[in-house]
Amino acid sequence: MTENPGSRKTAVLLLAHGSPEAVEEIPEFLRCITGGRPLPPQVIAEVQHRYGLIGRSPLTEITLQQGELLAQQLGLPVYVGMRNWKPFIQDAVNAMHADGVERAVVICLAPQNSRTSVGLYKAALTQSGAEFQIDFVEAWHDHPRLIEAFAERLRAGLDRARRESESSVPVLFTAHSVPQRTISEGDPYEAQAKETAALVAKAAGLPEEGWTFAFQSQGMSGGAWIGPTVEDTILGLKAQGHTGIFIQPIGFLCDHVEILYDIDIAFRELAEKEGLRLWRAESLNASPLLAAAMAEITRARLGDS
Repeated sequence: MTENPGSRKTAVLLLAHGSPEAVEEIPEFLRCITGGRPLPPQVIAEVQHRYGLIGRSPLTEITLQQGELLAQQLGLPVYVGMRNWKPFIQDAVNAMHADGVERAVVICLAPQNSRTSVGLYKAALTQSGAEFQIDFVEAWHDHPRLIEAFAERLRAGLDRARRESESSVPVLFTAHSVPQRTISEGDPYEAQAKETAALVAKAAGLPEEGWTFAFQSQGMSGGAWIGPTVEDTILGLKAQGHTGIFIQPIGFLCDHVEILYDIDIAFRELAEKEGLRLWRAESLNASPLLAAAMAEITRARLGDS
């Protein structure tokens, strides 16, 4: 056993990408992502356009809510730090120092480990000067509760799609793409993303021929990114005779621009242009099962399981 669960000496730190809440904040946000490296004006304009279409990104709001749900399950303080926006990881670390935290279980809200996400969060935490003991969770893509949470959302949404469709509806699992060189250099992300999808499909009772997988949101920076792309996969499913597709992004834990724009607007427009219907699973967001997954991970790290 560890410290009394009510003690503020032990805490949880959730790390995430971060997202601005207003279009006007996009240029500064992008500078955070690139480390100050300037981006072409057309890239900035395109990102502003996408955020403008969805109104705002709820990522920060939902992440803070996820932290509150986890704190309620654990009886421990939970802090939230973003790599690219407020509250920054440094802000969270400063608050933890002020509160006298001596040990923290650190969970990235990107369950599949990639150096382009989890690796960068870990580096930012290292650079923050954190003086407390850190128990960093490298990956949790196959945690049973996480799989159950995704499967719960999948079953509910797919049942609705099947009722509304006149034919079978294949499931398309997605995760954010990363540069090909990342995978070529040994990054486990691609394998872990596909493993998450396979586990969710099994938990939801999908036959092997009833689902497929693609990577979405390839970057604008040039160079090769891993695929297949969602766009090509949609066209391929149409060629197989399908008239509708059900998408579940299993690389994201809450609504944000890659879901609200890339899927709900761009992919849906493509599907409609091709005469297809497109449905999407509800994001995990405030899922009690998601909070339970993180609580179980924390308890195991603290020796309380």
